[in-house]
Amino acid sequence: MVDRILKVNAYTTFDLLDGTVEGHGFDEEAYAVLNATTDSRDDPDHVELQLEMDNTQLDEVEPHADKVALSAEQARELAAELEKYAGRVEAAEE
Repeated sequence: MVDRILKVNAYTTFDLLDGTVEGHGFDEEAYAVLNATTDSRDDPDHVELQLEMDNTQLDEVEPHADKVALSAEQARELAAELEKYAGRVEAAEE
């Protein structure tokens, strides 16, 4: 991805995922970076979930990155939901 807003390196959770941007009257596909991290290395107070779509593949959306701050409890709840839905996908593939 050219002109990234998020730092993407060996520690990034996922890079080059298949993503979709959906809006009123448009639907575009682009590569995406998805990262889970904390707000600081030494004394974090929340988990940060970051998402950036490859802006070279999008016409309808200005270059940007989205971030969501999660408490430790919320991050664990999200992890449990991801596990549940991953199980459903695995069961469907069998």
